[in-house]
Amino acid sequence: MTLGINTIKNSTQDEGSRPLAFLVDGDNASFKLIGDMLDEASKHGSVRVRRVYGDWTSKYMENWKKALHEHALSPIQQFPNIRGKNATDSALIIDAMDLLHAGIVQGFCIVSSDSDYTRLATRIREDGLFVMAIGEKKTPDALMKACDVFVLTDNLEPRKGSKGKAGVPRELILKAFDNVEDEDGYAAMASLGQALLKIDPSFDPRTYGKSKLVSLIESLPGDFKIERRGNPVTGAVFLRRTKK
Repeated sequence: MTLGINTIKNSTQDEGSRPLAFLVDGDNASFKLIGDMLDEASKHGSVRVRRVYGDWTSKYMENWKKALHEHALSPIQQFPNIRGKNATDSALIIDAMDLLHAGIVQGFCIVSSDSDYTRLATRIREDGLFVMAIGEKKTPDALMKACDVFVLTDNLEPRKGSKGKAGVPRELILKAFDNVEDEDGYAAMASLGQALLKIDPSFDPRTYGKSKLVSLIESLPGDFKIERRGNPVTGAVFLRRTKK
C-alpha cells in the first residue's frame, strides 16, 4: 500500500534515515563528481531514488554510462522536442512532482545549476519536505535561496575547496549566533550550523578552506570561546561570544 503524503511527512524518522530522491540534470551536471554528490546527499538522508535525466542517444551522455553502473543510477531518456530547447528539465520536474504526491520520499536532492528548478524547489518546501541542490558557482541566487541546503561543486573538489575563499563571513556567523544564543550567552555548535543554513542555504565551511564549522569559528580569534561539555572528545560543543 502506498503511503499518503501526509503520512510520510508525519513520520518519526530522523534526518539520517529520511528517504531522498536524487535527481540529476545530466545536461547540466558533471559525471566526475557523482560519487561525491551522492555522499553529500547521504548526509541528509537515505538516497532511495537515483535518476539521471538526459538524451542518452547523444555523445554528451556517453561519459555518464560508467557512472550509472558504479552508483546504481537509473537513466531516464528524454529526447529534445525542439531544437535549442532543453526538455530534460521538464521531465525531471514532472517526475519530481509525481514523487512528491506519491509520498514515497521526504526530501529531494536536485543536481543542477539551472534556474528553471527554482520553482520546483520552492514547491517542495511549501509542502514541508526537505530540498537541497548541488550546483556550480554560476547557479542563480534564487535557486540557492529556494533550498534548505545548497552545495557548491567546488567544495566537492579538494584541490579547489582546500584553498579557501577570502573573507570569512564574520557578520553572518555573528548574526546566526544572535539568533540561537540562550539566556546565559551560549549557543550549541549544532544549532549555530542550522541557523547559518536558514540565513544562507549555500553556507559551507569548505568554501573558506575549513572542513568543519568549529574550525572556521576557531579562525575568528577573539570573537568566541569554545567549550565541550561532558566527554572531552565526544561531548556537545558550545560557544559564547567574548565581546559584543
